[in-house]
Amino acid sequence: MSYLKALPAETALLDVFRAYPGPAGPLLDLHEQVMRAESPFTPGERELIAAYVSGLNGCDYCHGIHTVTAEAFGVPEGLLAAAVQDLDSAPVDEKMRPVLAYAGKLTRTPSRVTEADAEAVFAAGWDERALHDAVLVCALFNFMNRMVEGVGLRADAAYAEVSGRRLHEVGYAGLGKVLAAES
Repeated sequence: MSYLKALPAETALLDVFRAYPGPAGPLLDLHEQVMRAESPFTPGERELIAAYVSGLNGCDYCHGIHTVTAEAFGVPEGLLAAAVQDLDSAPVDEKMRPVLAYAGKLTRTPSRVTEADAEAVFAAGWDERALHDAVLVCALFNFMNRMVEGVGLRADAAYAEVSGRRLHEVGYAGLGKVLAAES
């Protein structure tokens, strides 16, 4: 139930964007750039990072939606739940494991991230652009998790399924077009 009493009880993020459109367009543009523009990471890998960060933060709304999106891009079902539970024993690709470890440390204890953490990402075969992009995804979803939790958004599995599939199909730019068409 949303803490924004002017909005319906079953408010979704798109409802918040409709009510407060000023930041919505630029925020969706940023999502499109970070999550879908050219990157060493595939869109599915970026959705994996986003869902992982959201899971660590306990943001069920974002974790649910972005897990569905990541799975629609080919991330194996159940991998995210296992990774959030225990990254070391989860069936995560060995090249992605240090990326998720980095994002996890940046989420939980940002001031404790070290050069050695970055070196583990590089040793797995990623370059500086990849580290930069992973940091942006992590930062964006820490922001979004706080926004979603701060306004009290909740979603059930059915909503996560619909929203996650929509993100896979139209991307963040598509959501921006939906909002722009309604203006």
